[in-house]
Amino acid sequence: MVMMGRNYLKWMIIFLLVVGIIGAGTLVWEEFKTGNGCPKIATIPVCMVILICFVVPLVAHLQNKWHSIYFLFTGMALFIATVASTMQYTGNGECPKMEGGIPLCYLSFLIFSALILKKVVLLKTESMLGSN
Repeated sequence: MVMMGRNYLKWMIIFLLVVGIIGAGTLVWEEFKTGNGCPKIATIPVCMVILICFVVPLVAHLQNKWHSIYFLFTGMALFIATVASTMQYTGNGECPKMEGGIPLCYLSFLIFSALILKKVVLLKTESMLGSN
């Protein structure tokens, strides 16, 4: 039963990372085409930073190592999503929105929170079982 839960967590993390890569990649593509796909920090498009924050943890997760790198990048993205969500909520900033009008920074906040929590649970489960 624990093995099934562990495999579920591993696949759920992969699923969330791939969904994030597709979503952020779409914004990056729009940014390259129009220059208006996402907000910028200085001159760096935030969606490009977020895309990197999905790709690097995916590689780390698939390799089943570099856990500190996984948490560094997901944590950085969660911080960005938290700041962006706060700015969106208070009206001091504008996040790109889904077709239904939901700000993508809210979605990023939820996805990166879930990625961090799921990885913590997965690593605790694996350490209890004595595997990498």
